[in-house]
Amino acid sequence: MMTEEIQEQYAEELEAFHIWMKDAGYTGYTVKSYTGDVAEFLVSINGKPLDQVKKLHVLSFLSRARERGVSDSTRNRKHAAVNCFYKSLIELELVTNNPAFGIKKSKTEQNRAPVFLDESGLERFLQSVEGKYRTRNLAIFLLMGYMGLRVGEVHALNCKDYNMERRTLDVFGKGRKWRTLPVPETVAKLLSEALQERLAPWRAKEEALFVSQKGKRLSIRSIQLISTETFERFQQESASNQRVNYSSHKLRHSFATMMLRRGADLRTVQELLGHSSIQTTTVYTHVTSREKEEAMALLDVKLPAFVADM
Repeated sequence: MMTEEIQEQYAEELEAFHIWMKDAGYTGYTVKSYTGDVAEFLVSINGKPLDQVKKLHVLSFLSRARERGVSDSTRNRKHAAVNCFYKSLIELELVTNNPAFGIKKSKTEQNRAPVFLDESGLERFLQSVEGKYRTRNLAIFLLMGYMGLRVGEVHALNCKDYNMERRTLDVFGKGRKWRTLPVPETVAKLLSEALQERLAPWRAKEEALFVSQKGKRLSIRSIQLISTETFERFQQESASNQRVNYSSHKLRHSFATMMLRRGADLRTVQELLGHSSIQTTTVYTHVTSREKEEAMALLDVKLPAFVADM
């Protein structure tokens, strides 16, 4: 946590970084994450002037994060945050050198199959949705599980983004890119019901599609918590050693997997998911053990007589 002393010492640089991120179009979620990572970094350098920080100091910061047990992806995000911090200060002529530049990323498990729910599992998960705001929450999960939206994209949706007549949804995704998605009939039905039951916002100008019980835009954290609680109910009858570490993002994985298994073109799935690179989409082309067994069963293995007699 950043102390008042640290915040005061680097006040100009932190304000510059914040302005730079907003001007660059970073999402509120990224701004918050990067700000937290940079604050942690500033604490680690013990008041050292930013133009005296060396590559060794950045590596030391990242190494300590790894020692605390953070994942490769989290370590890489912290590196990206510090790199962007210095990049912004260079562009705004507050420093001349970027000590985070050139540091290699940690290798992540690129070939690890994503955790996902199959179609029957997704159906049972939706049956686990309960509570006063069941319709709203069902609509949220359908958007992630049957249309592939990210949590941040659901959070950012406004009422005007849904065209009920055309049954299309305009989604503002990563890289400040818009994509228009066709809305399946079942999802459209729940989305229309959610709009009818939508709580009247406290602020007249609140355009959020999904609002909290306080009448404000439903936060990313709230969506994640609703998801966690639903997954707990979904797995409550499973033995503790058989429970899977599901999260809201796994619903997006489920959508991508279903699309590809039903024969959707990889390029089309890339567009639906809003991936900038098709390489990101290929991770969903994984197959299950059952599918591997079925494929191997197609082989008609002919053994030589001397092997068969062994």
